[in-house]
Amino acid sequence: MSENESLLLKAFSEGLGVPESRIADVLTYNSIPEWDSVAHMVLISSIEEKFGIMLDTNEILDLSSVAQARKIVSKHGVVFS
Repeated sequence: MSENESLLLKAFSEGLGVPESRIADVLTYNSIPEWDSVAHMVLISSIEEKFGIMLDTNEILDLSSVAQARKIVSKHGVVFS
């Protein structure tokens, strides 16, 4: 697992307050009780902090899954390999 992949898992784990073992590409917004609108904003903050980026409003709204988060963060020059 790459360092950036690990950072993304940590961002989700911390942002949603769930163990990293529950984080998978298929995890989507509102698919678990922990990922509600408040947790979504905490998650966004965690991602921005971990990667040193600022997401715009459209990216925040589009961030609806772990897989989608990876795509969005990649647009900011972060490489997942």
